[in-house]
Amino acid sequence: MASEKRAAYSDQEYWGRPVPGFGDPLARILIVGLAPGAHGANRTGRVFTGDRSGDFLFAALHRTGFANQPEAVSVDDGLRLTDVFITAPVKCVPPGNRPTPDERAMCRPFFQREVAALDRVRVVLVLGSIGYVAAAAELGLRPRPSFGHGVEAALPDGRTILCSYHVSQQNTFTGRLTEPMFDAVLDRARHLAGD
Repeated sequence: MASEKRAAYSDQEYWGRPVPGFGDPLARILIVGLAPGAHGANRTGRVFTGDRSGDFLFAALHRTGFANQPEAVSVDDGLRLTDVFITAPVKCVPPGNRPTPDERAMCRPFFQREVAALDRVRVVLVLGSIGYVAAAAELGLRPRPSFGHGVEAALPDGRTILCSYHVSQQNTFTGRLTEPMFDAVLDRARHLAGD
């Protein structure tokens, strides 16, 4: 996918490799997305960086005090997250933005290691149903309640999975997910994490 460049970025070299998670290694809140964006993380090498989904996400993280700045444009833009780590269960851009079961299975060990390394996490905020299914599987949530914006599921170890609609343009441009809705979920995550 790194060879298929958008005209606006034709002069840029795309990262074009698996995209690792990013954020505070001591985070109490883990945000789980879906996969790198073709012209965002696949280009920049950092999750949710350089695309419209990231614009929405990082502006909200800044408004709610989890990020030092409201935008993410490149890996060297000075962005720092506090008490939040962001990752995705799929590490490479899926064709047609639809990860296959094989892609999810191949990326799962990397996702598992990231989740296991974040031993202070109290809240897992999932963005969309694919992130929810992946996080629930890793964290042993059974039975799994139906996905819905604002749904909370307690884990046996005391942690909580908190659901939100994905920050995709499809959701934010149509008003399915608004800034106040997402800010409220982030505030709830902070509360559940112990603040």
